[in-house]
Amino acid sequence: MAAKKTSAKGMDRRAVVAALVKDRGDALVVTGLGSSTYDTFAVGDHDLNFYLWGGMGGAAMAGLGLALAQPKRRVLVITGDGEMLMGIGSLATIAVAAPKNLAIAVIDNGHYGETGMQRAHTGLGVDITGMAKAAGIKSSTTLRSMNALKAWLKTWHHKSGPVFADIKVAAVPAPMRLPMRDGTAIKHRFRTALLGNAAFD
Repeated sequence: MAAKKTSAKGMDRRAVVAALVKDRGDALVVTGLGSSTYDTFAVGDHDLNFYLWGGMGGAAMAGLGLALAQPKRRVLVITGDGEMLMGIGSLATIAVAAPKNLAIAVIDNGHYGETGMQRAHTGLGVDITGMAKAAGIKSSTTLRSMNALKAWLKTWHHKSGPVFADIKVAAVPAPMRLPMRDGTAIKHRFRTALLGNAAFD
């Protein structure tokens, strides 16, 4: 599919991600492949950020694993619409597992940012909020304004999960900011921040 003209309609993606992580406390954050990782790093690196550099489609399942392993911690998955659609079956597994501490935030610009900004399925009418609801995630919503996002922040911080939001952002690339790219180093940093010395006992 040929690249399409991008649109400035929608929220600023960096402002959205900054709002998502602003008051995270000790929450665990998993980022999806590509721009979601760049955005999260750009607005504030953190030892409890787990950046995915590969495994497209795996962010939600990584978040599920963490939520089940660490039930006393809030877990937030920040991913893109293309990455979420590749792992769409994970929503059914998440709904069945029903972790109370898991939130999924999809940064949806309706384009495939990593391959040339081609128009993606959500830009052509696919409703991933509807898919999440059909999978069984009752608290699923589409957010189209910063005011709606601010209201949803209370949901991800406090409501019993799983919770899901498809957040519509402008299809305007943000300046690329790259975190470390060493997967082993990312893993060790995250495990040490979460478990301390016990991570290597």
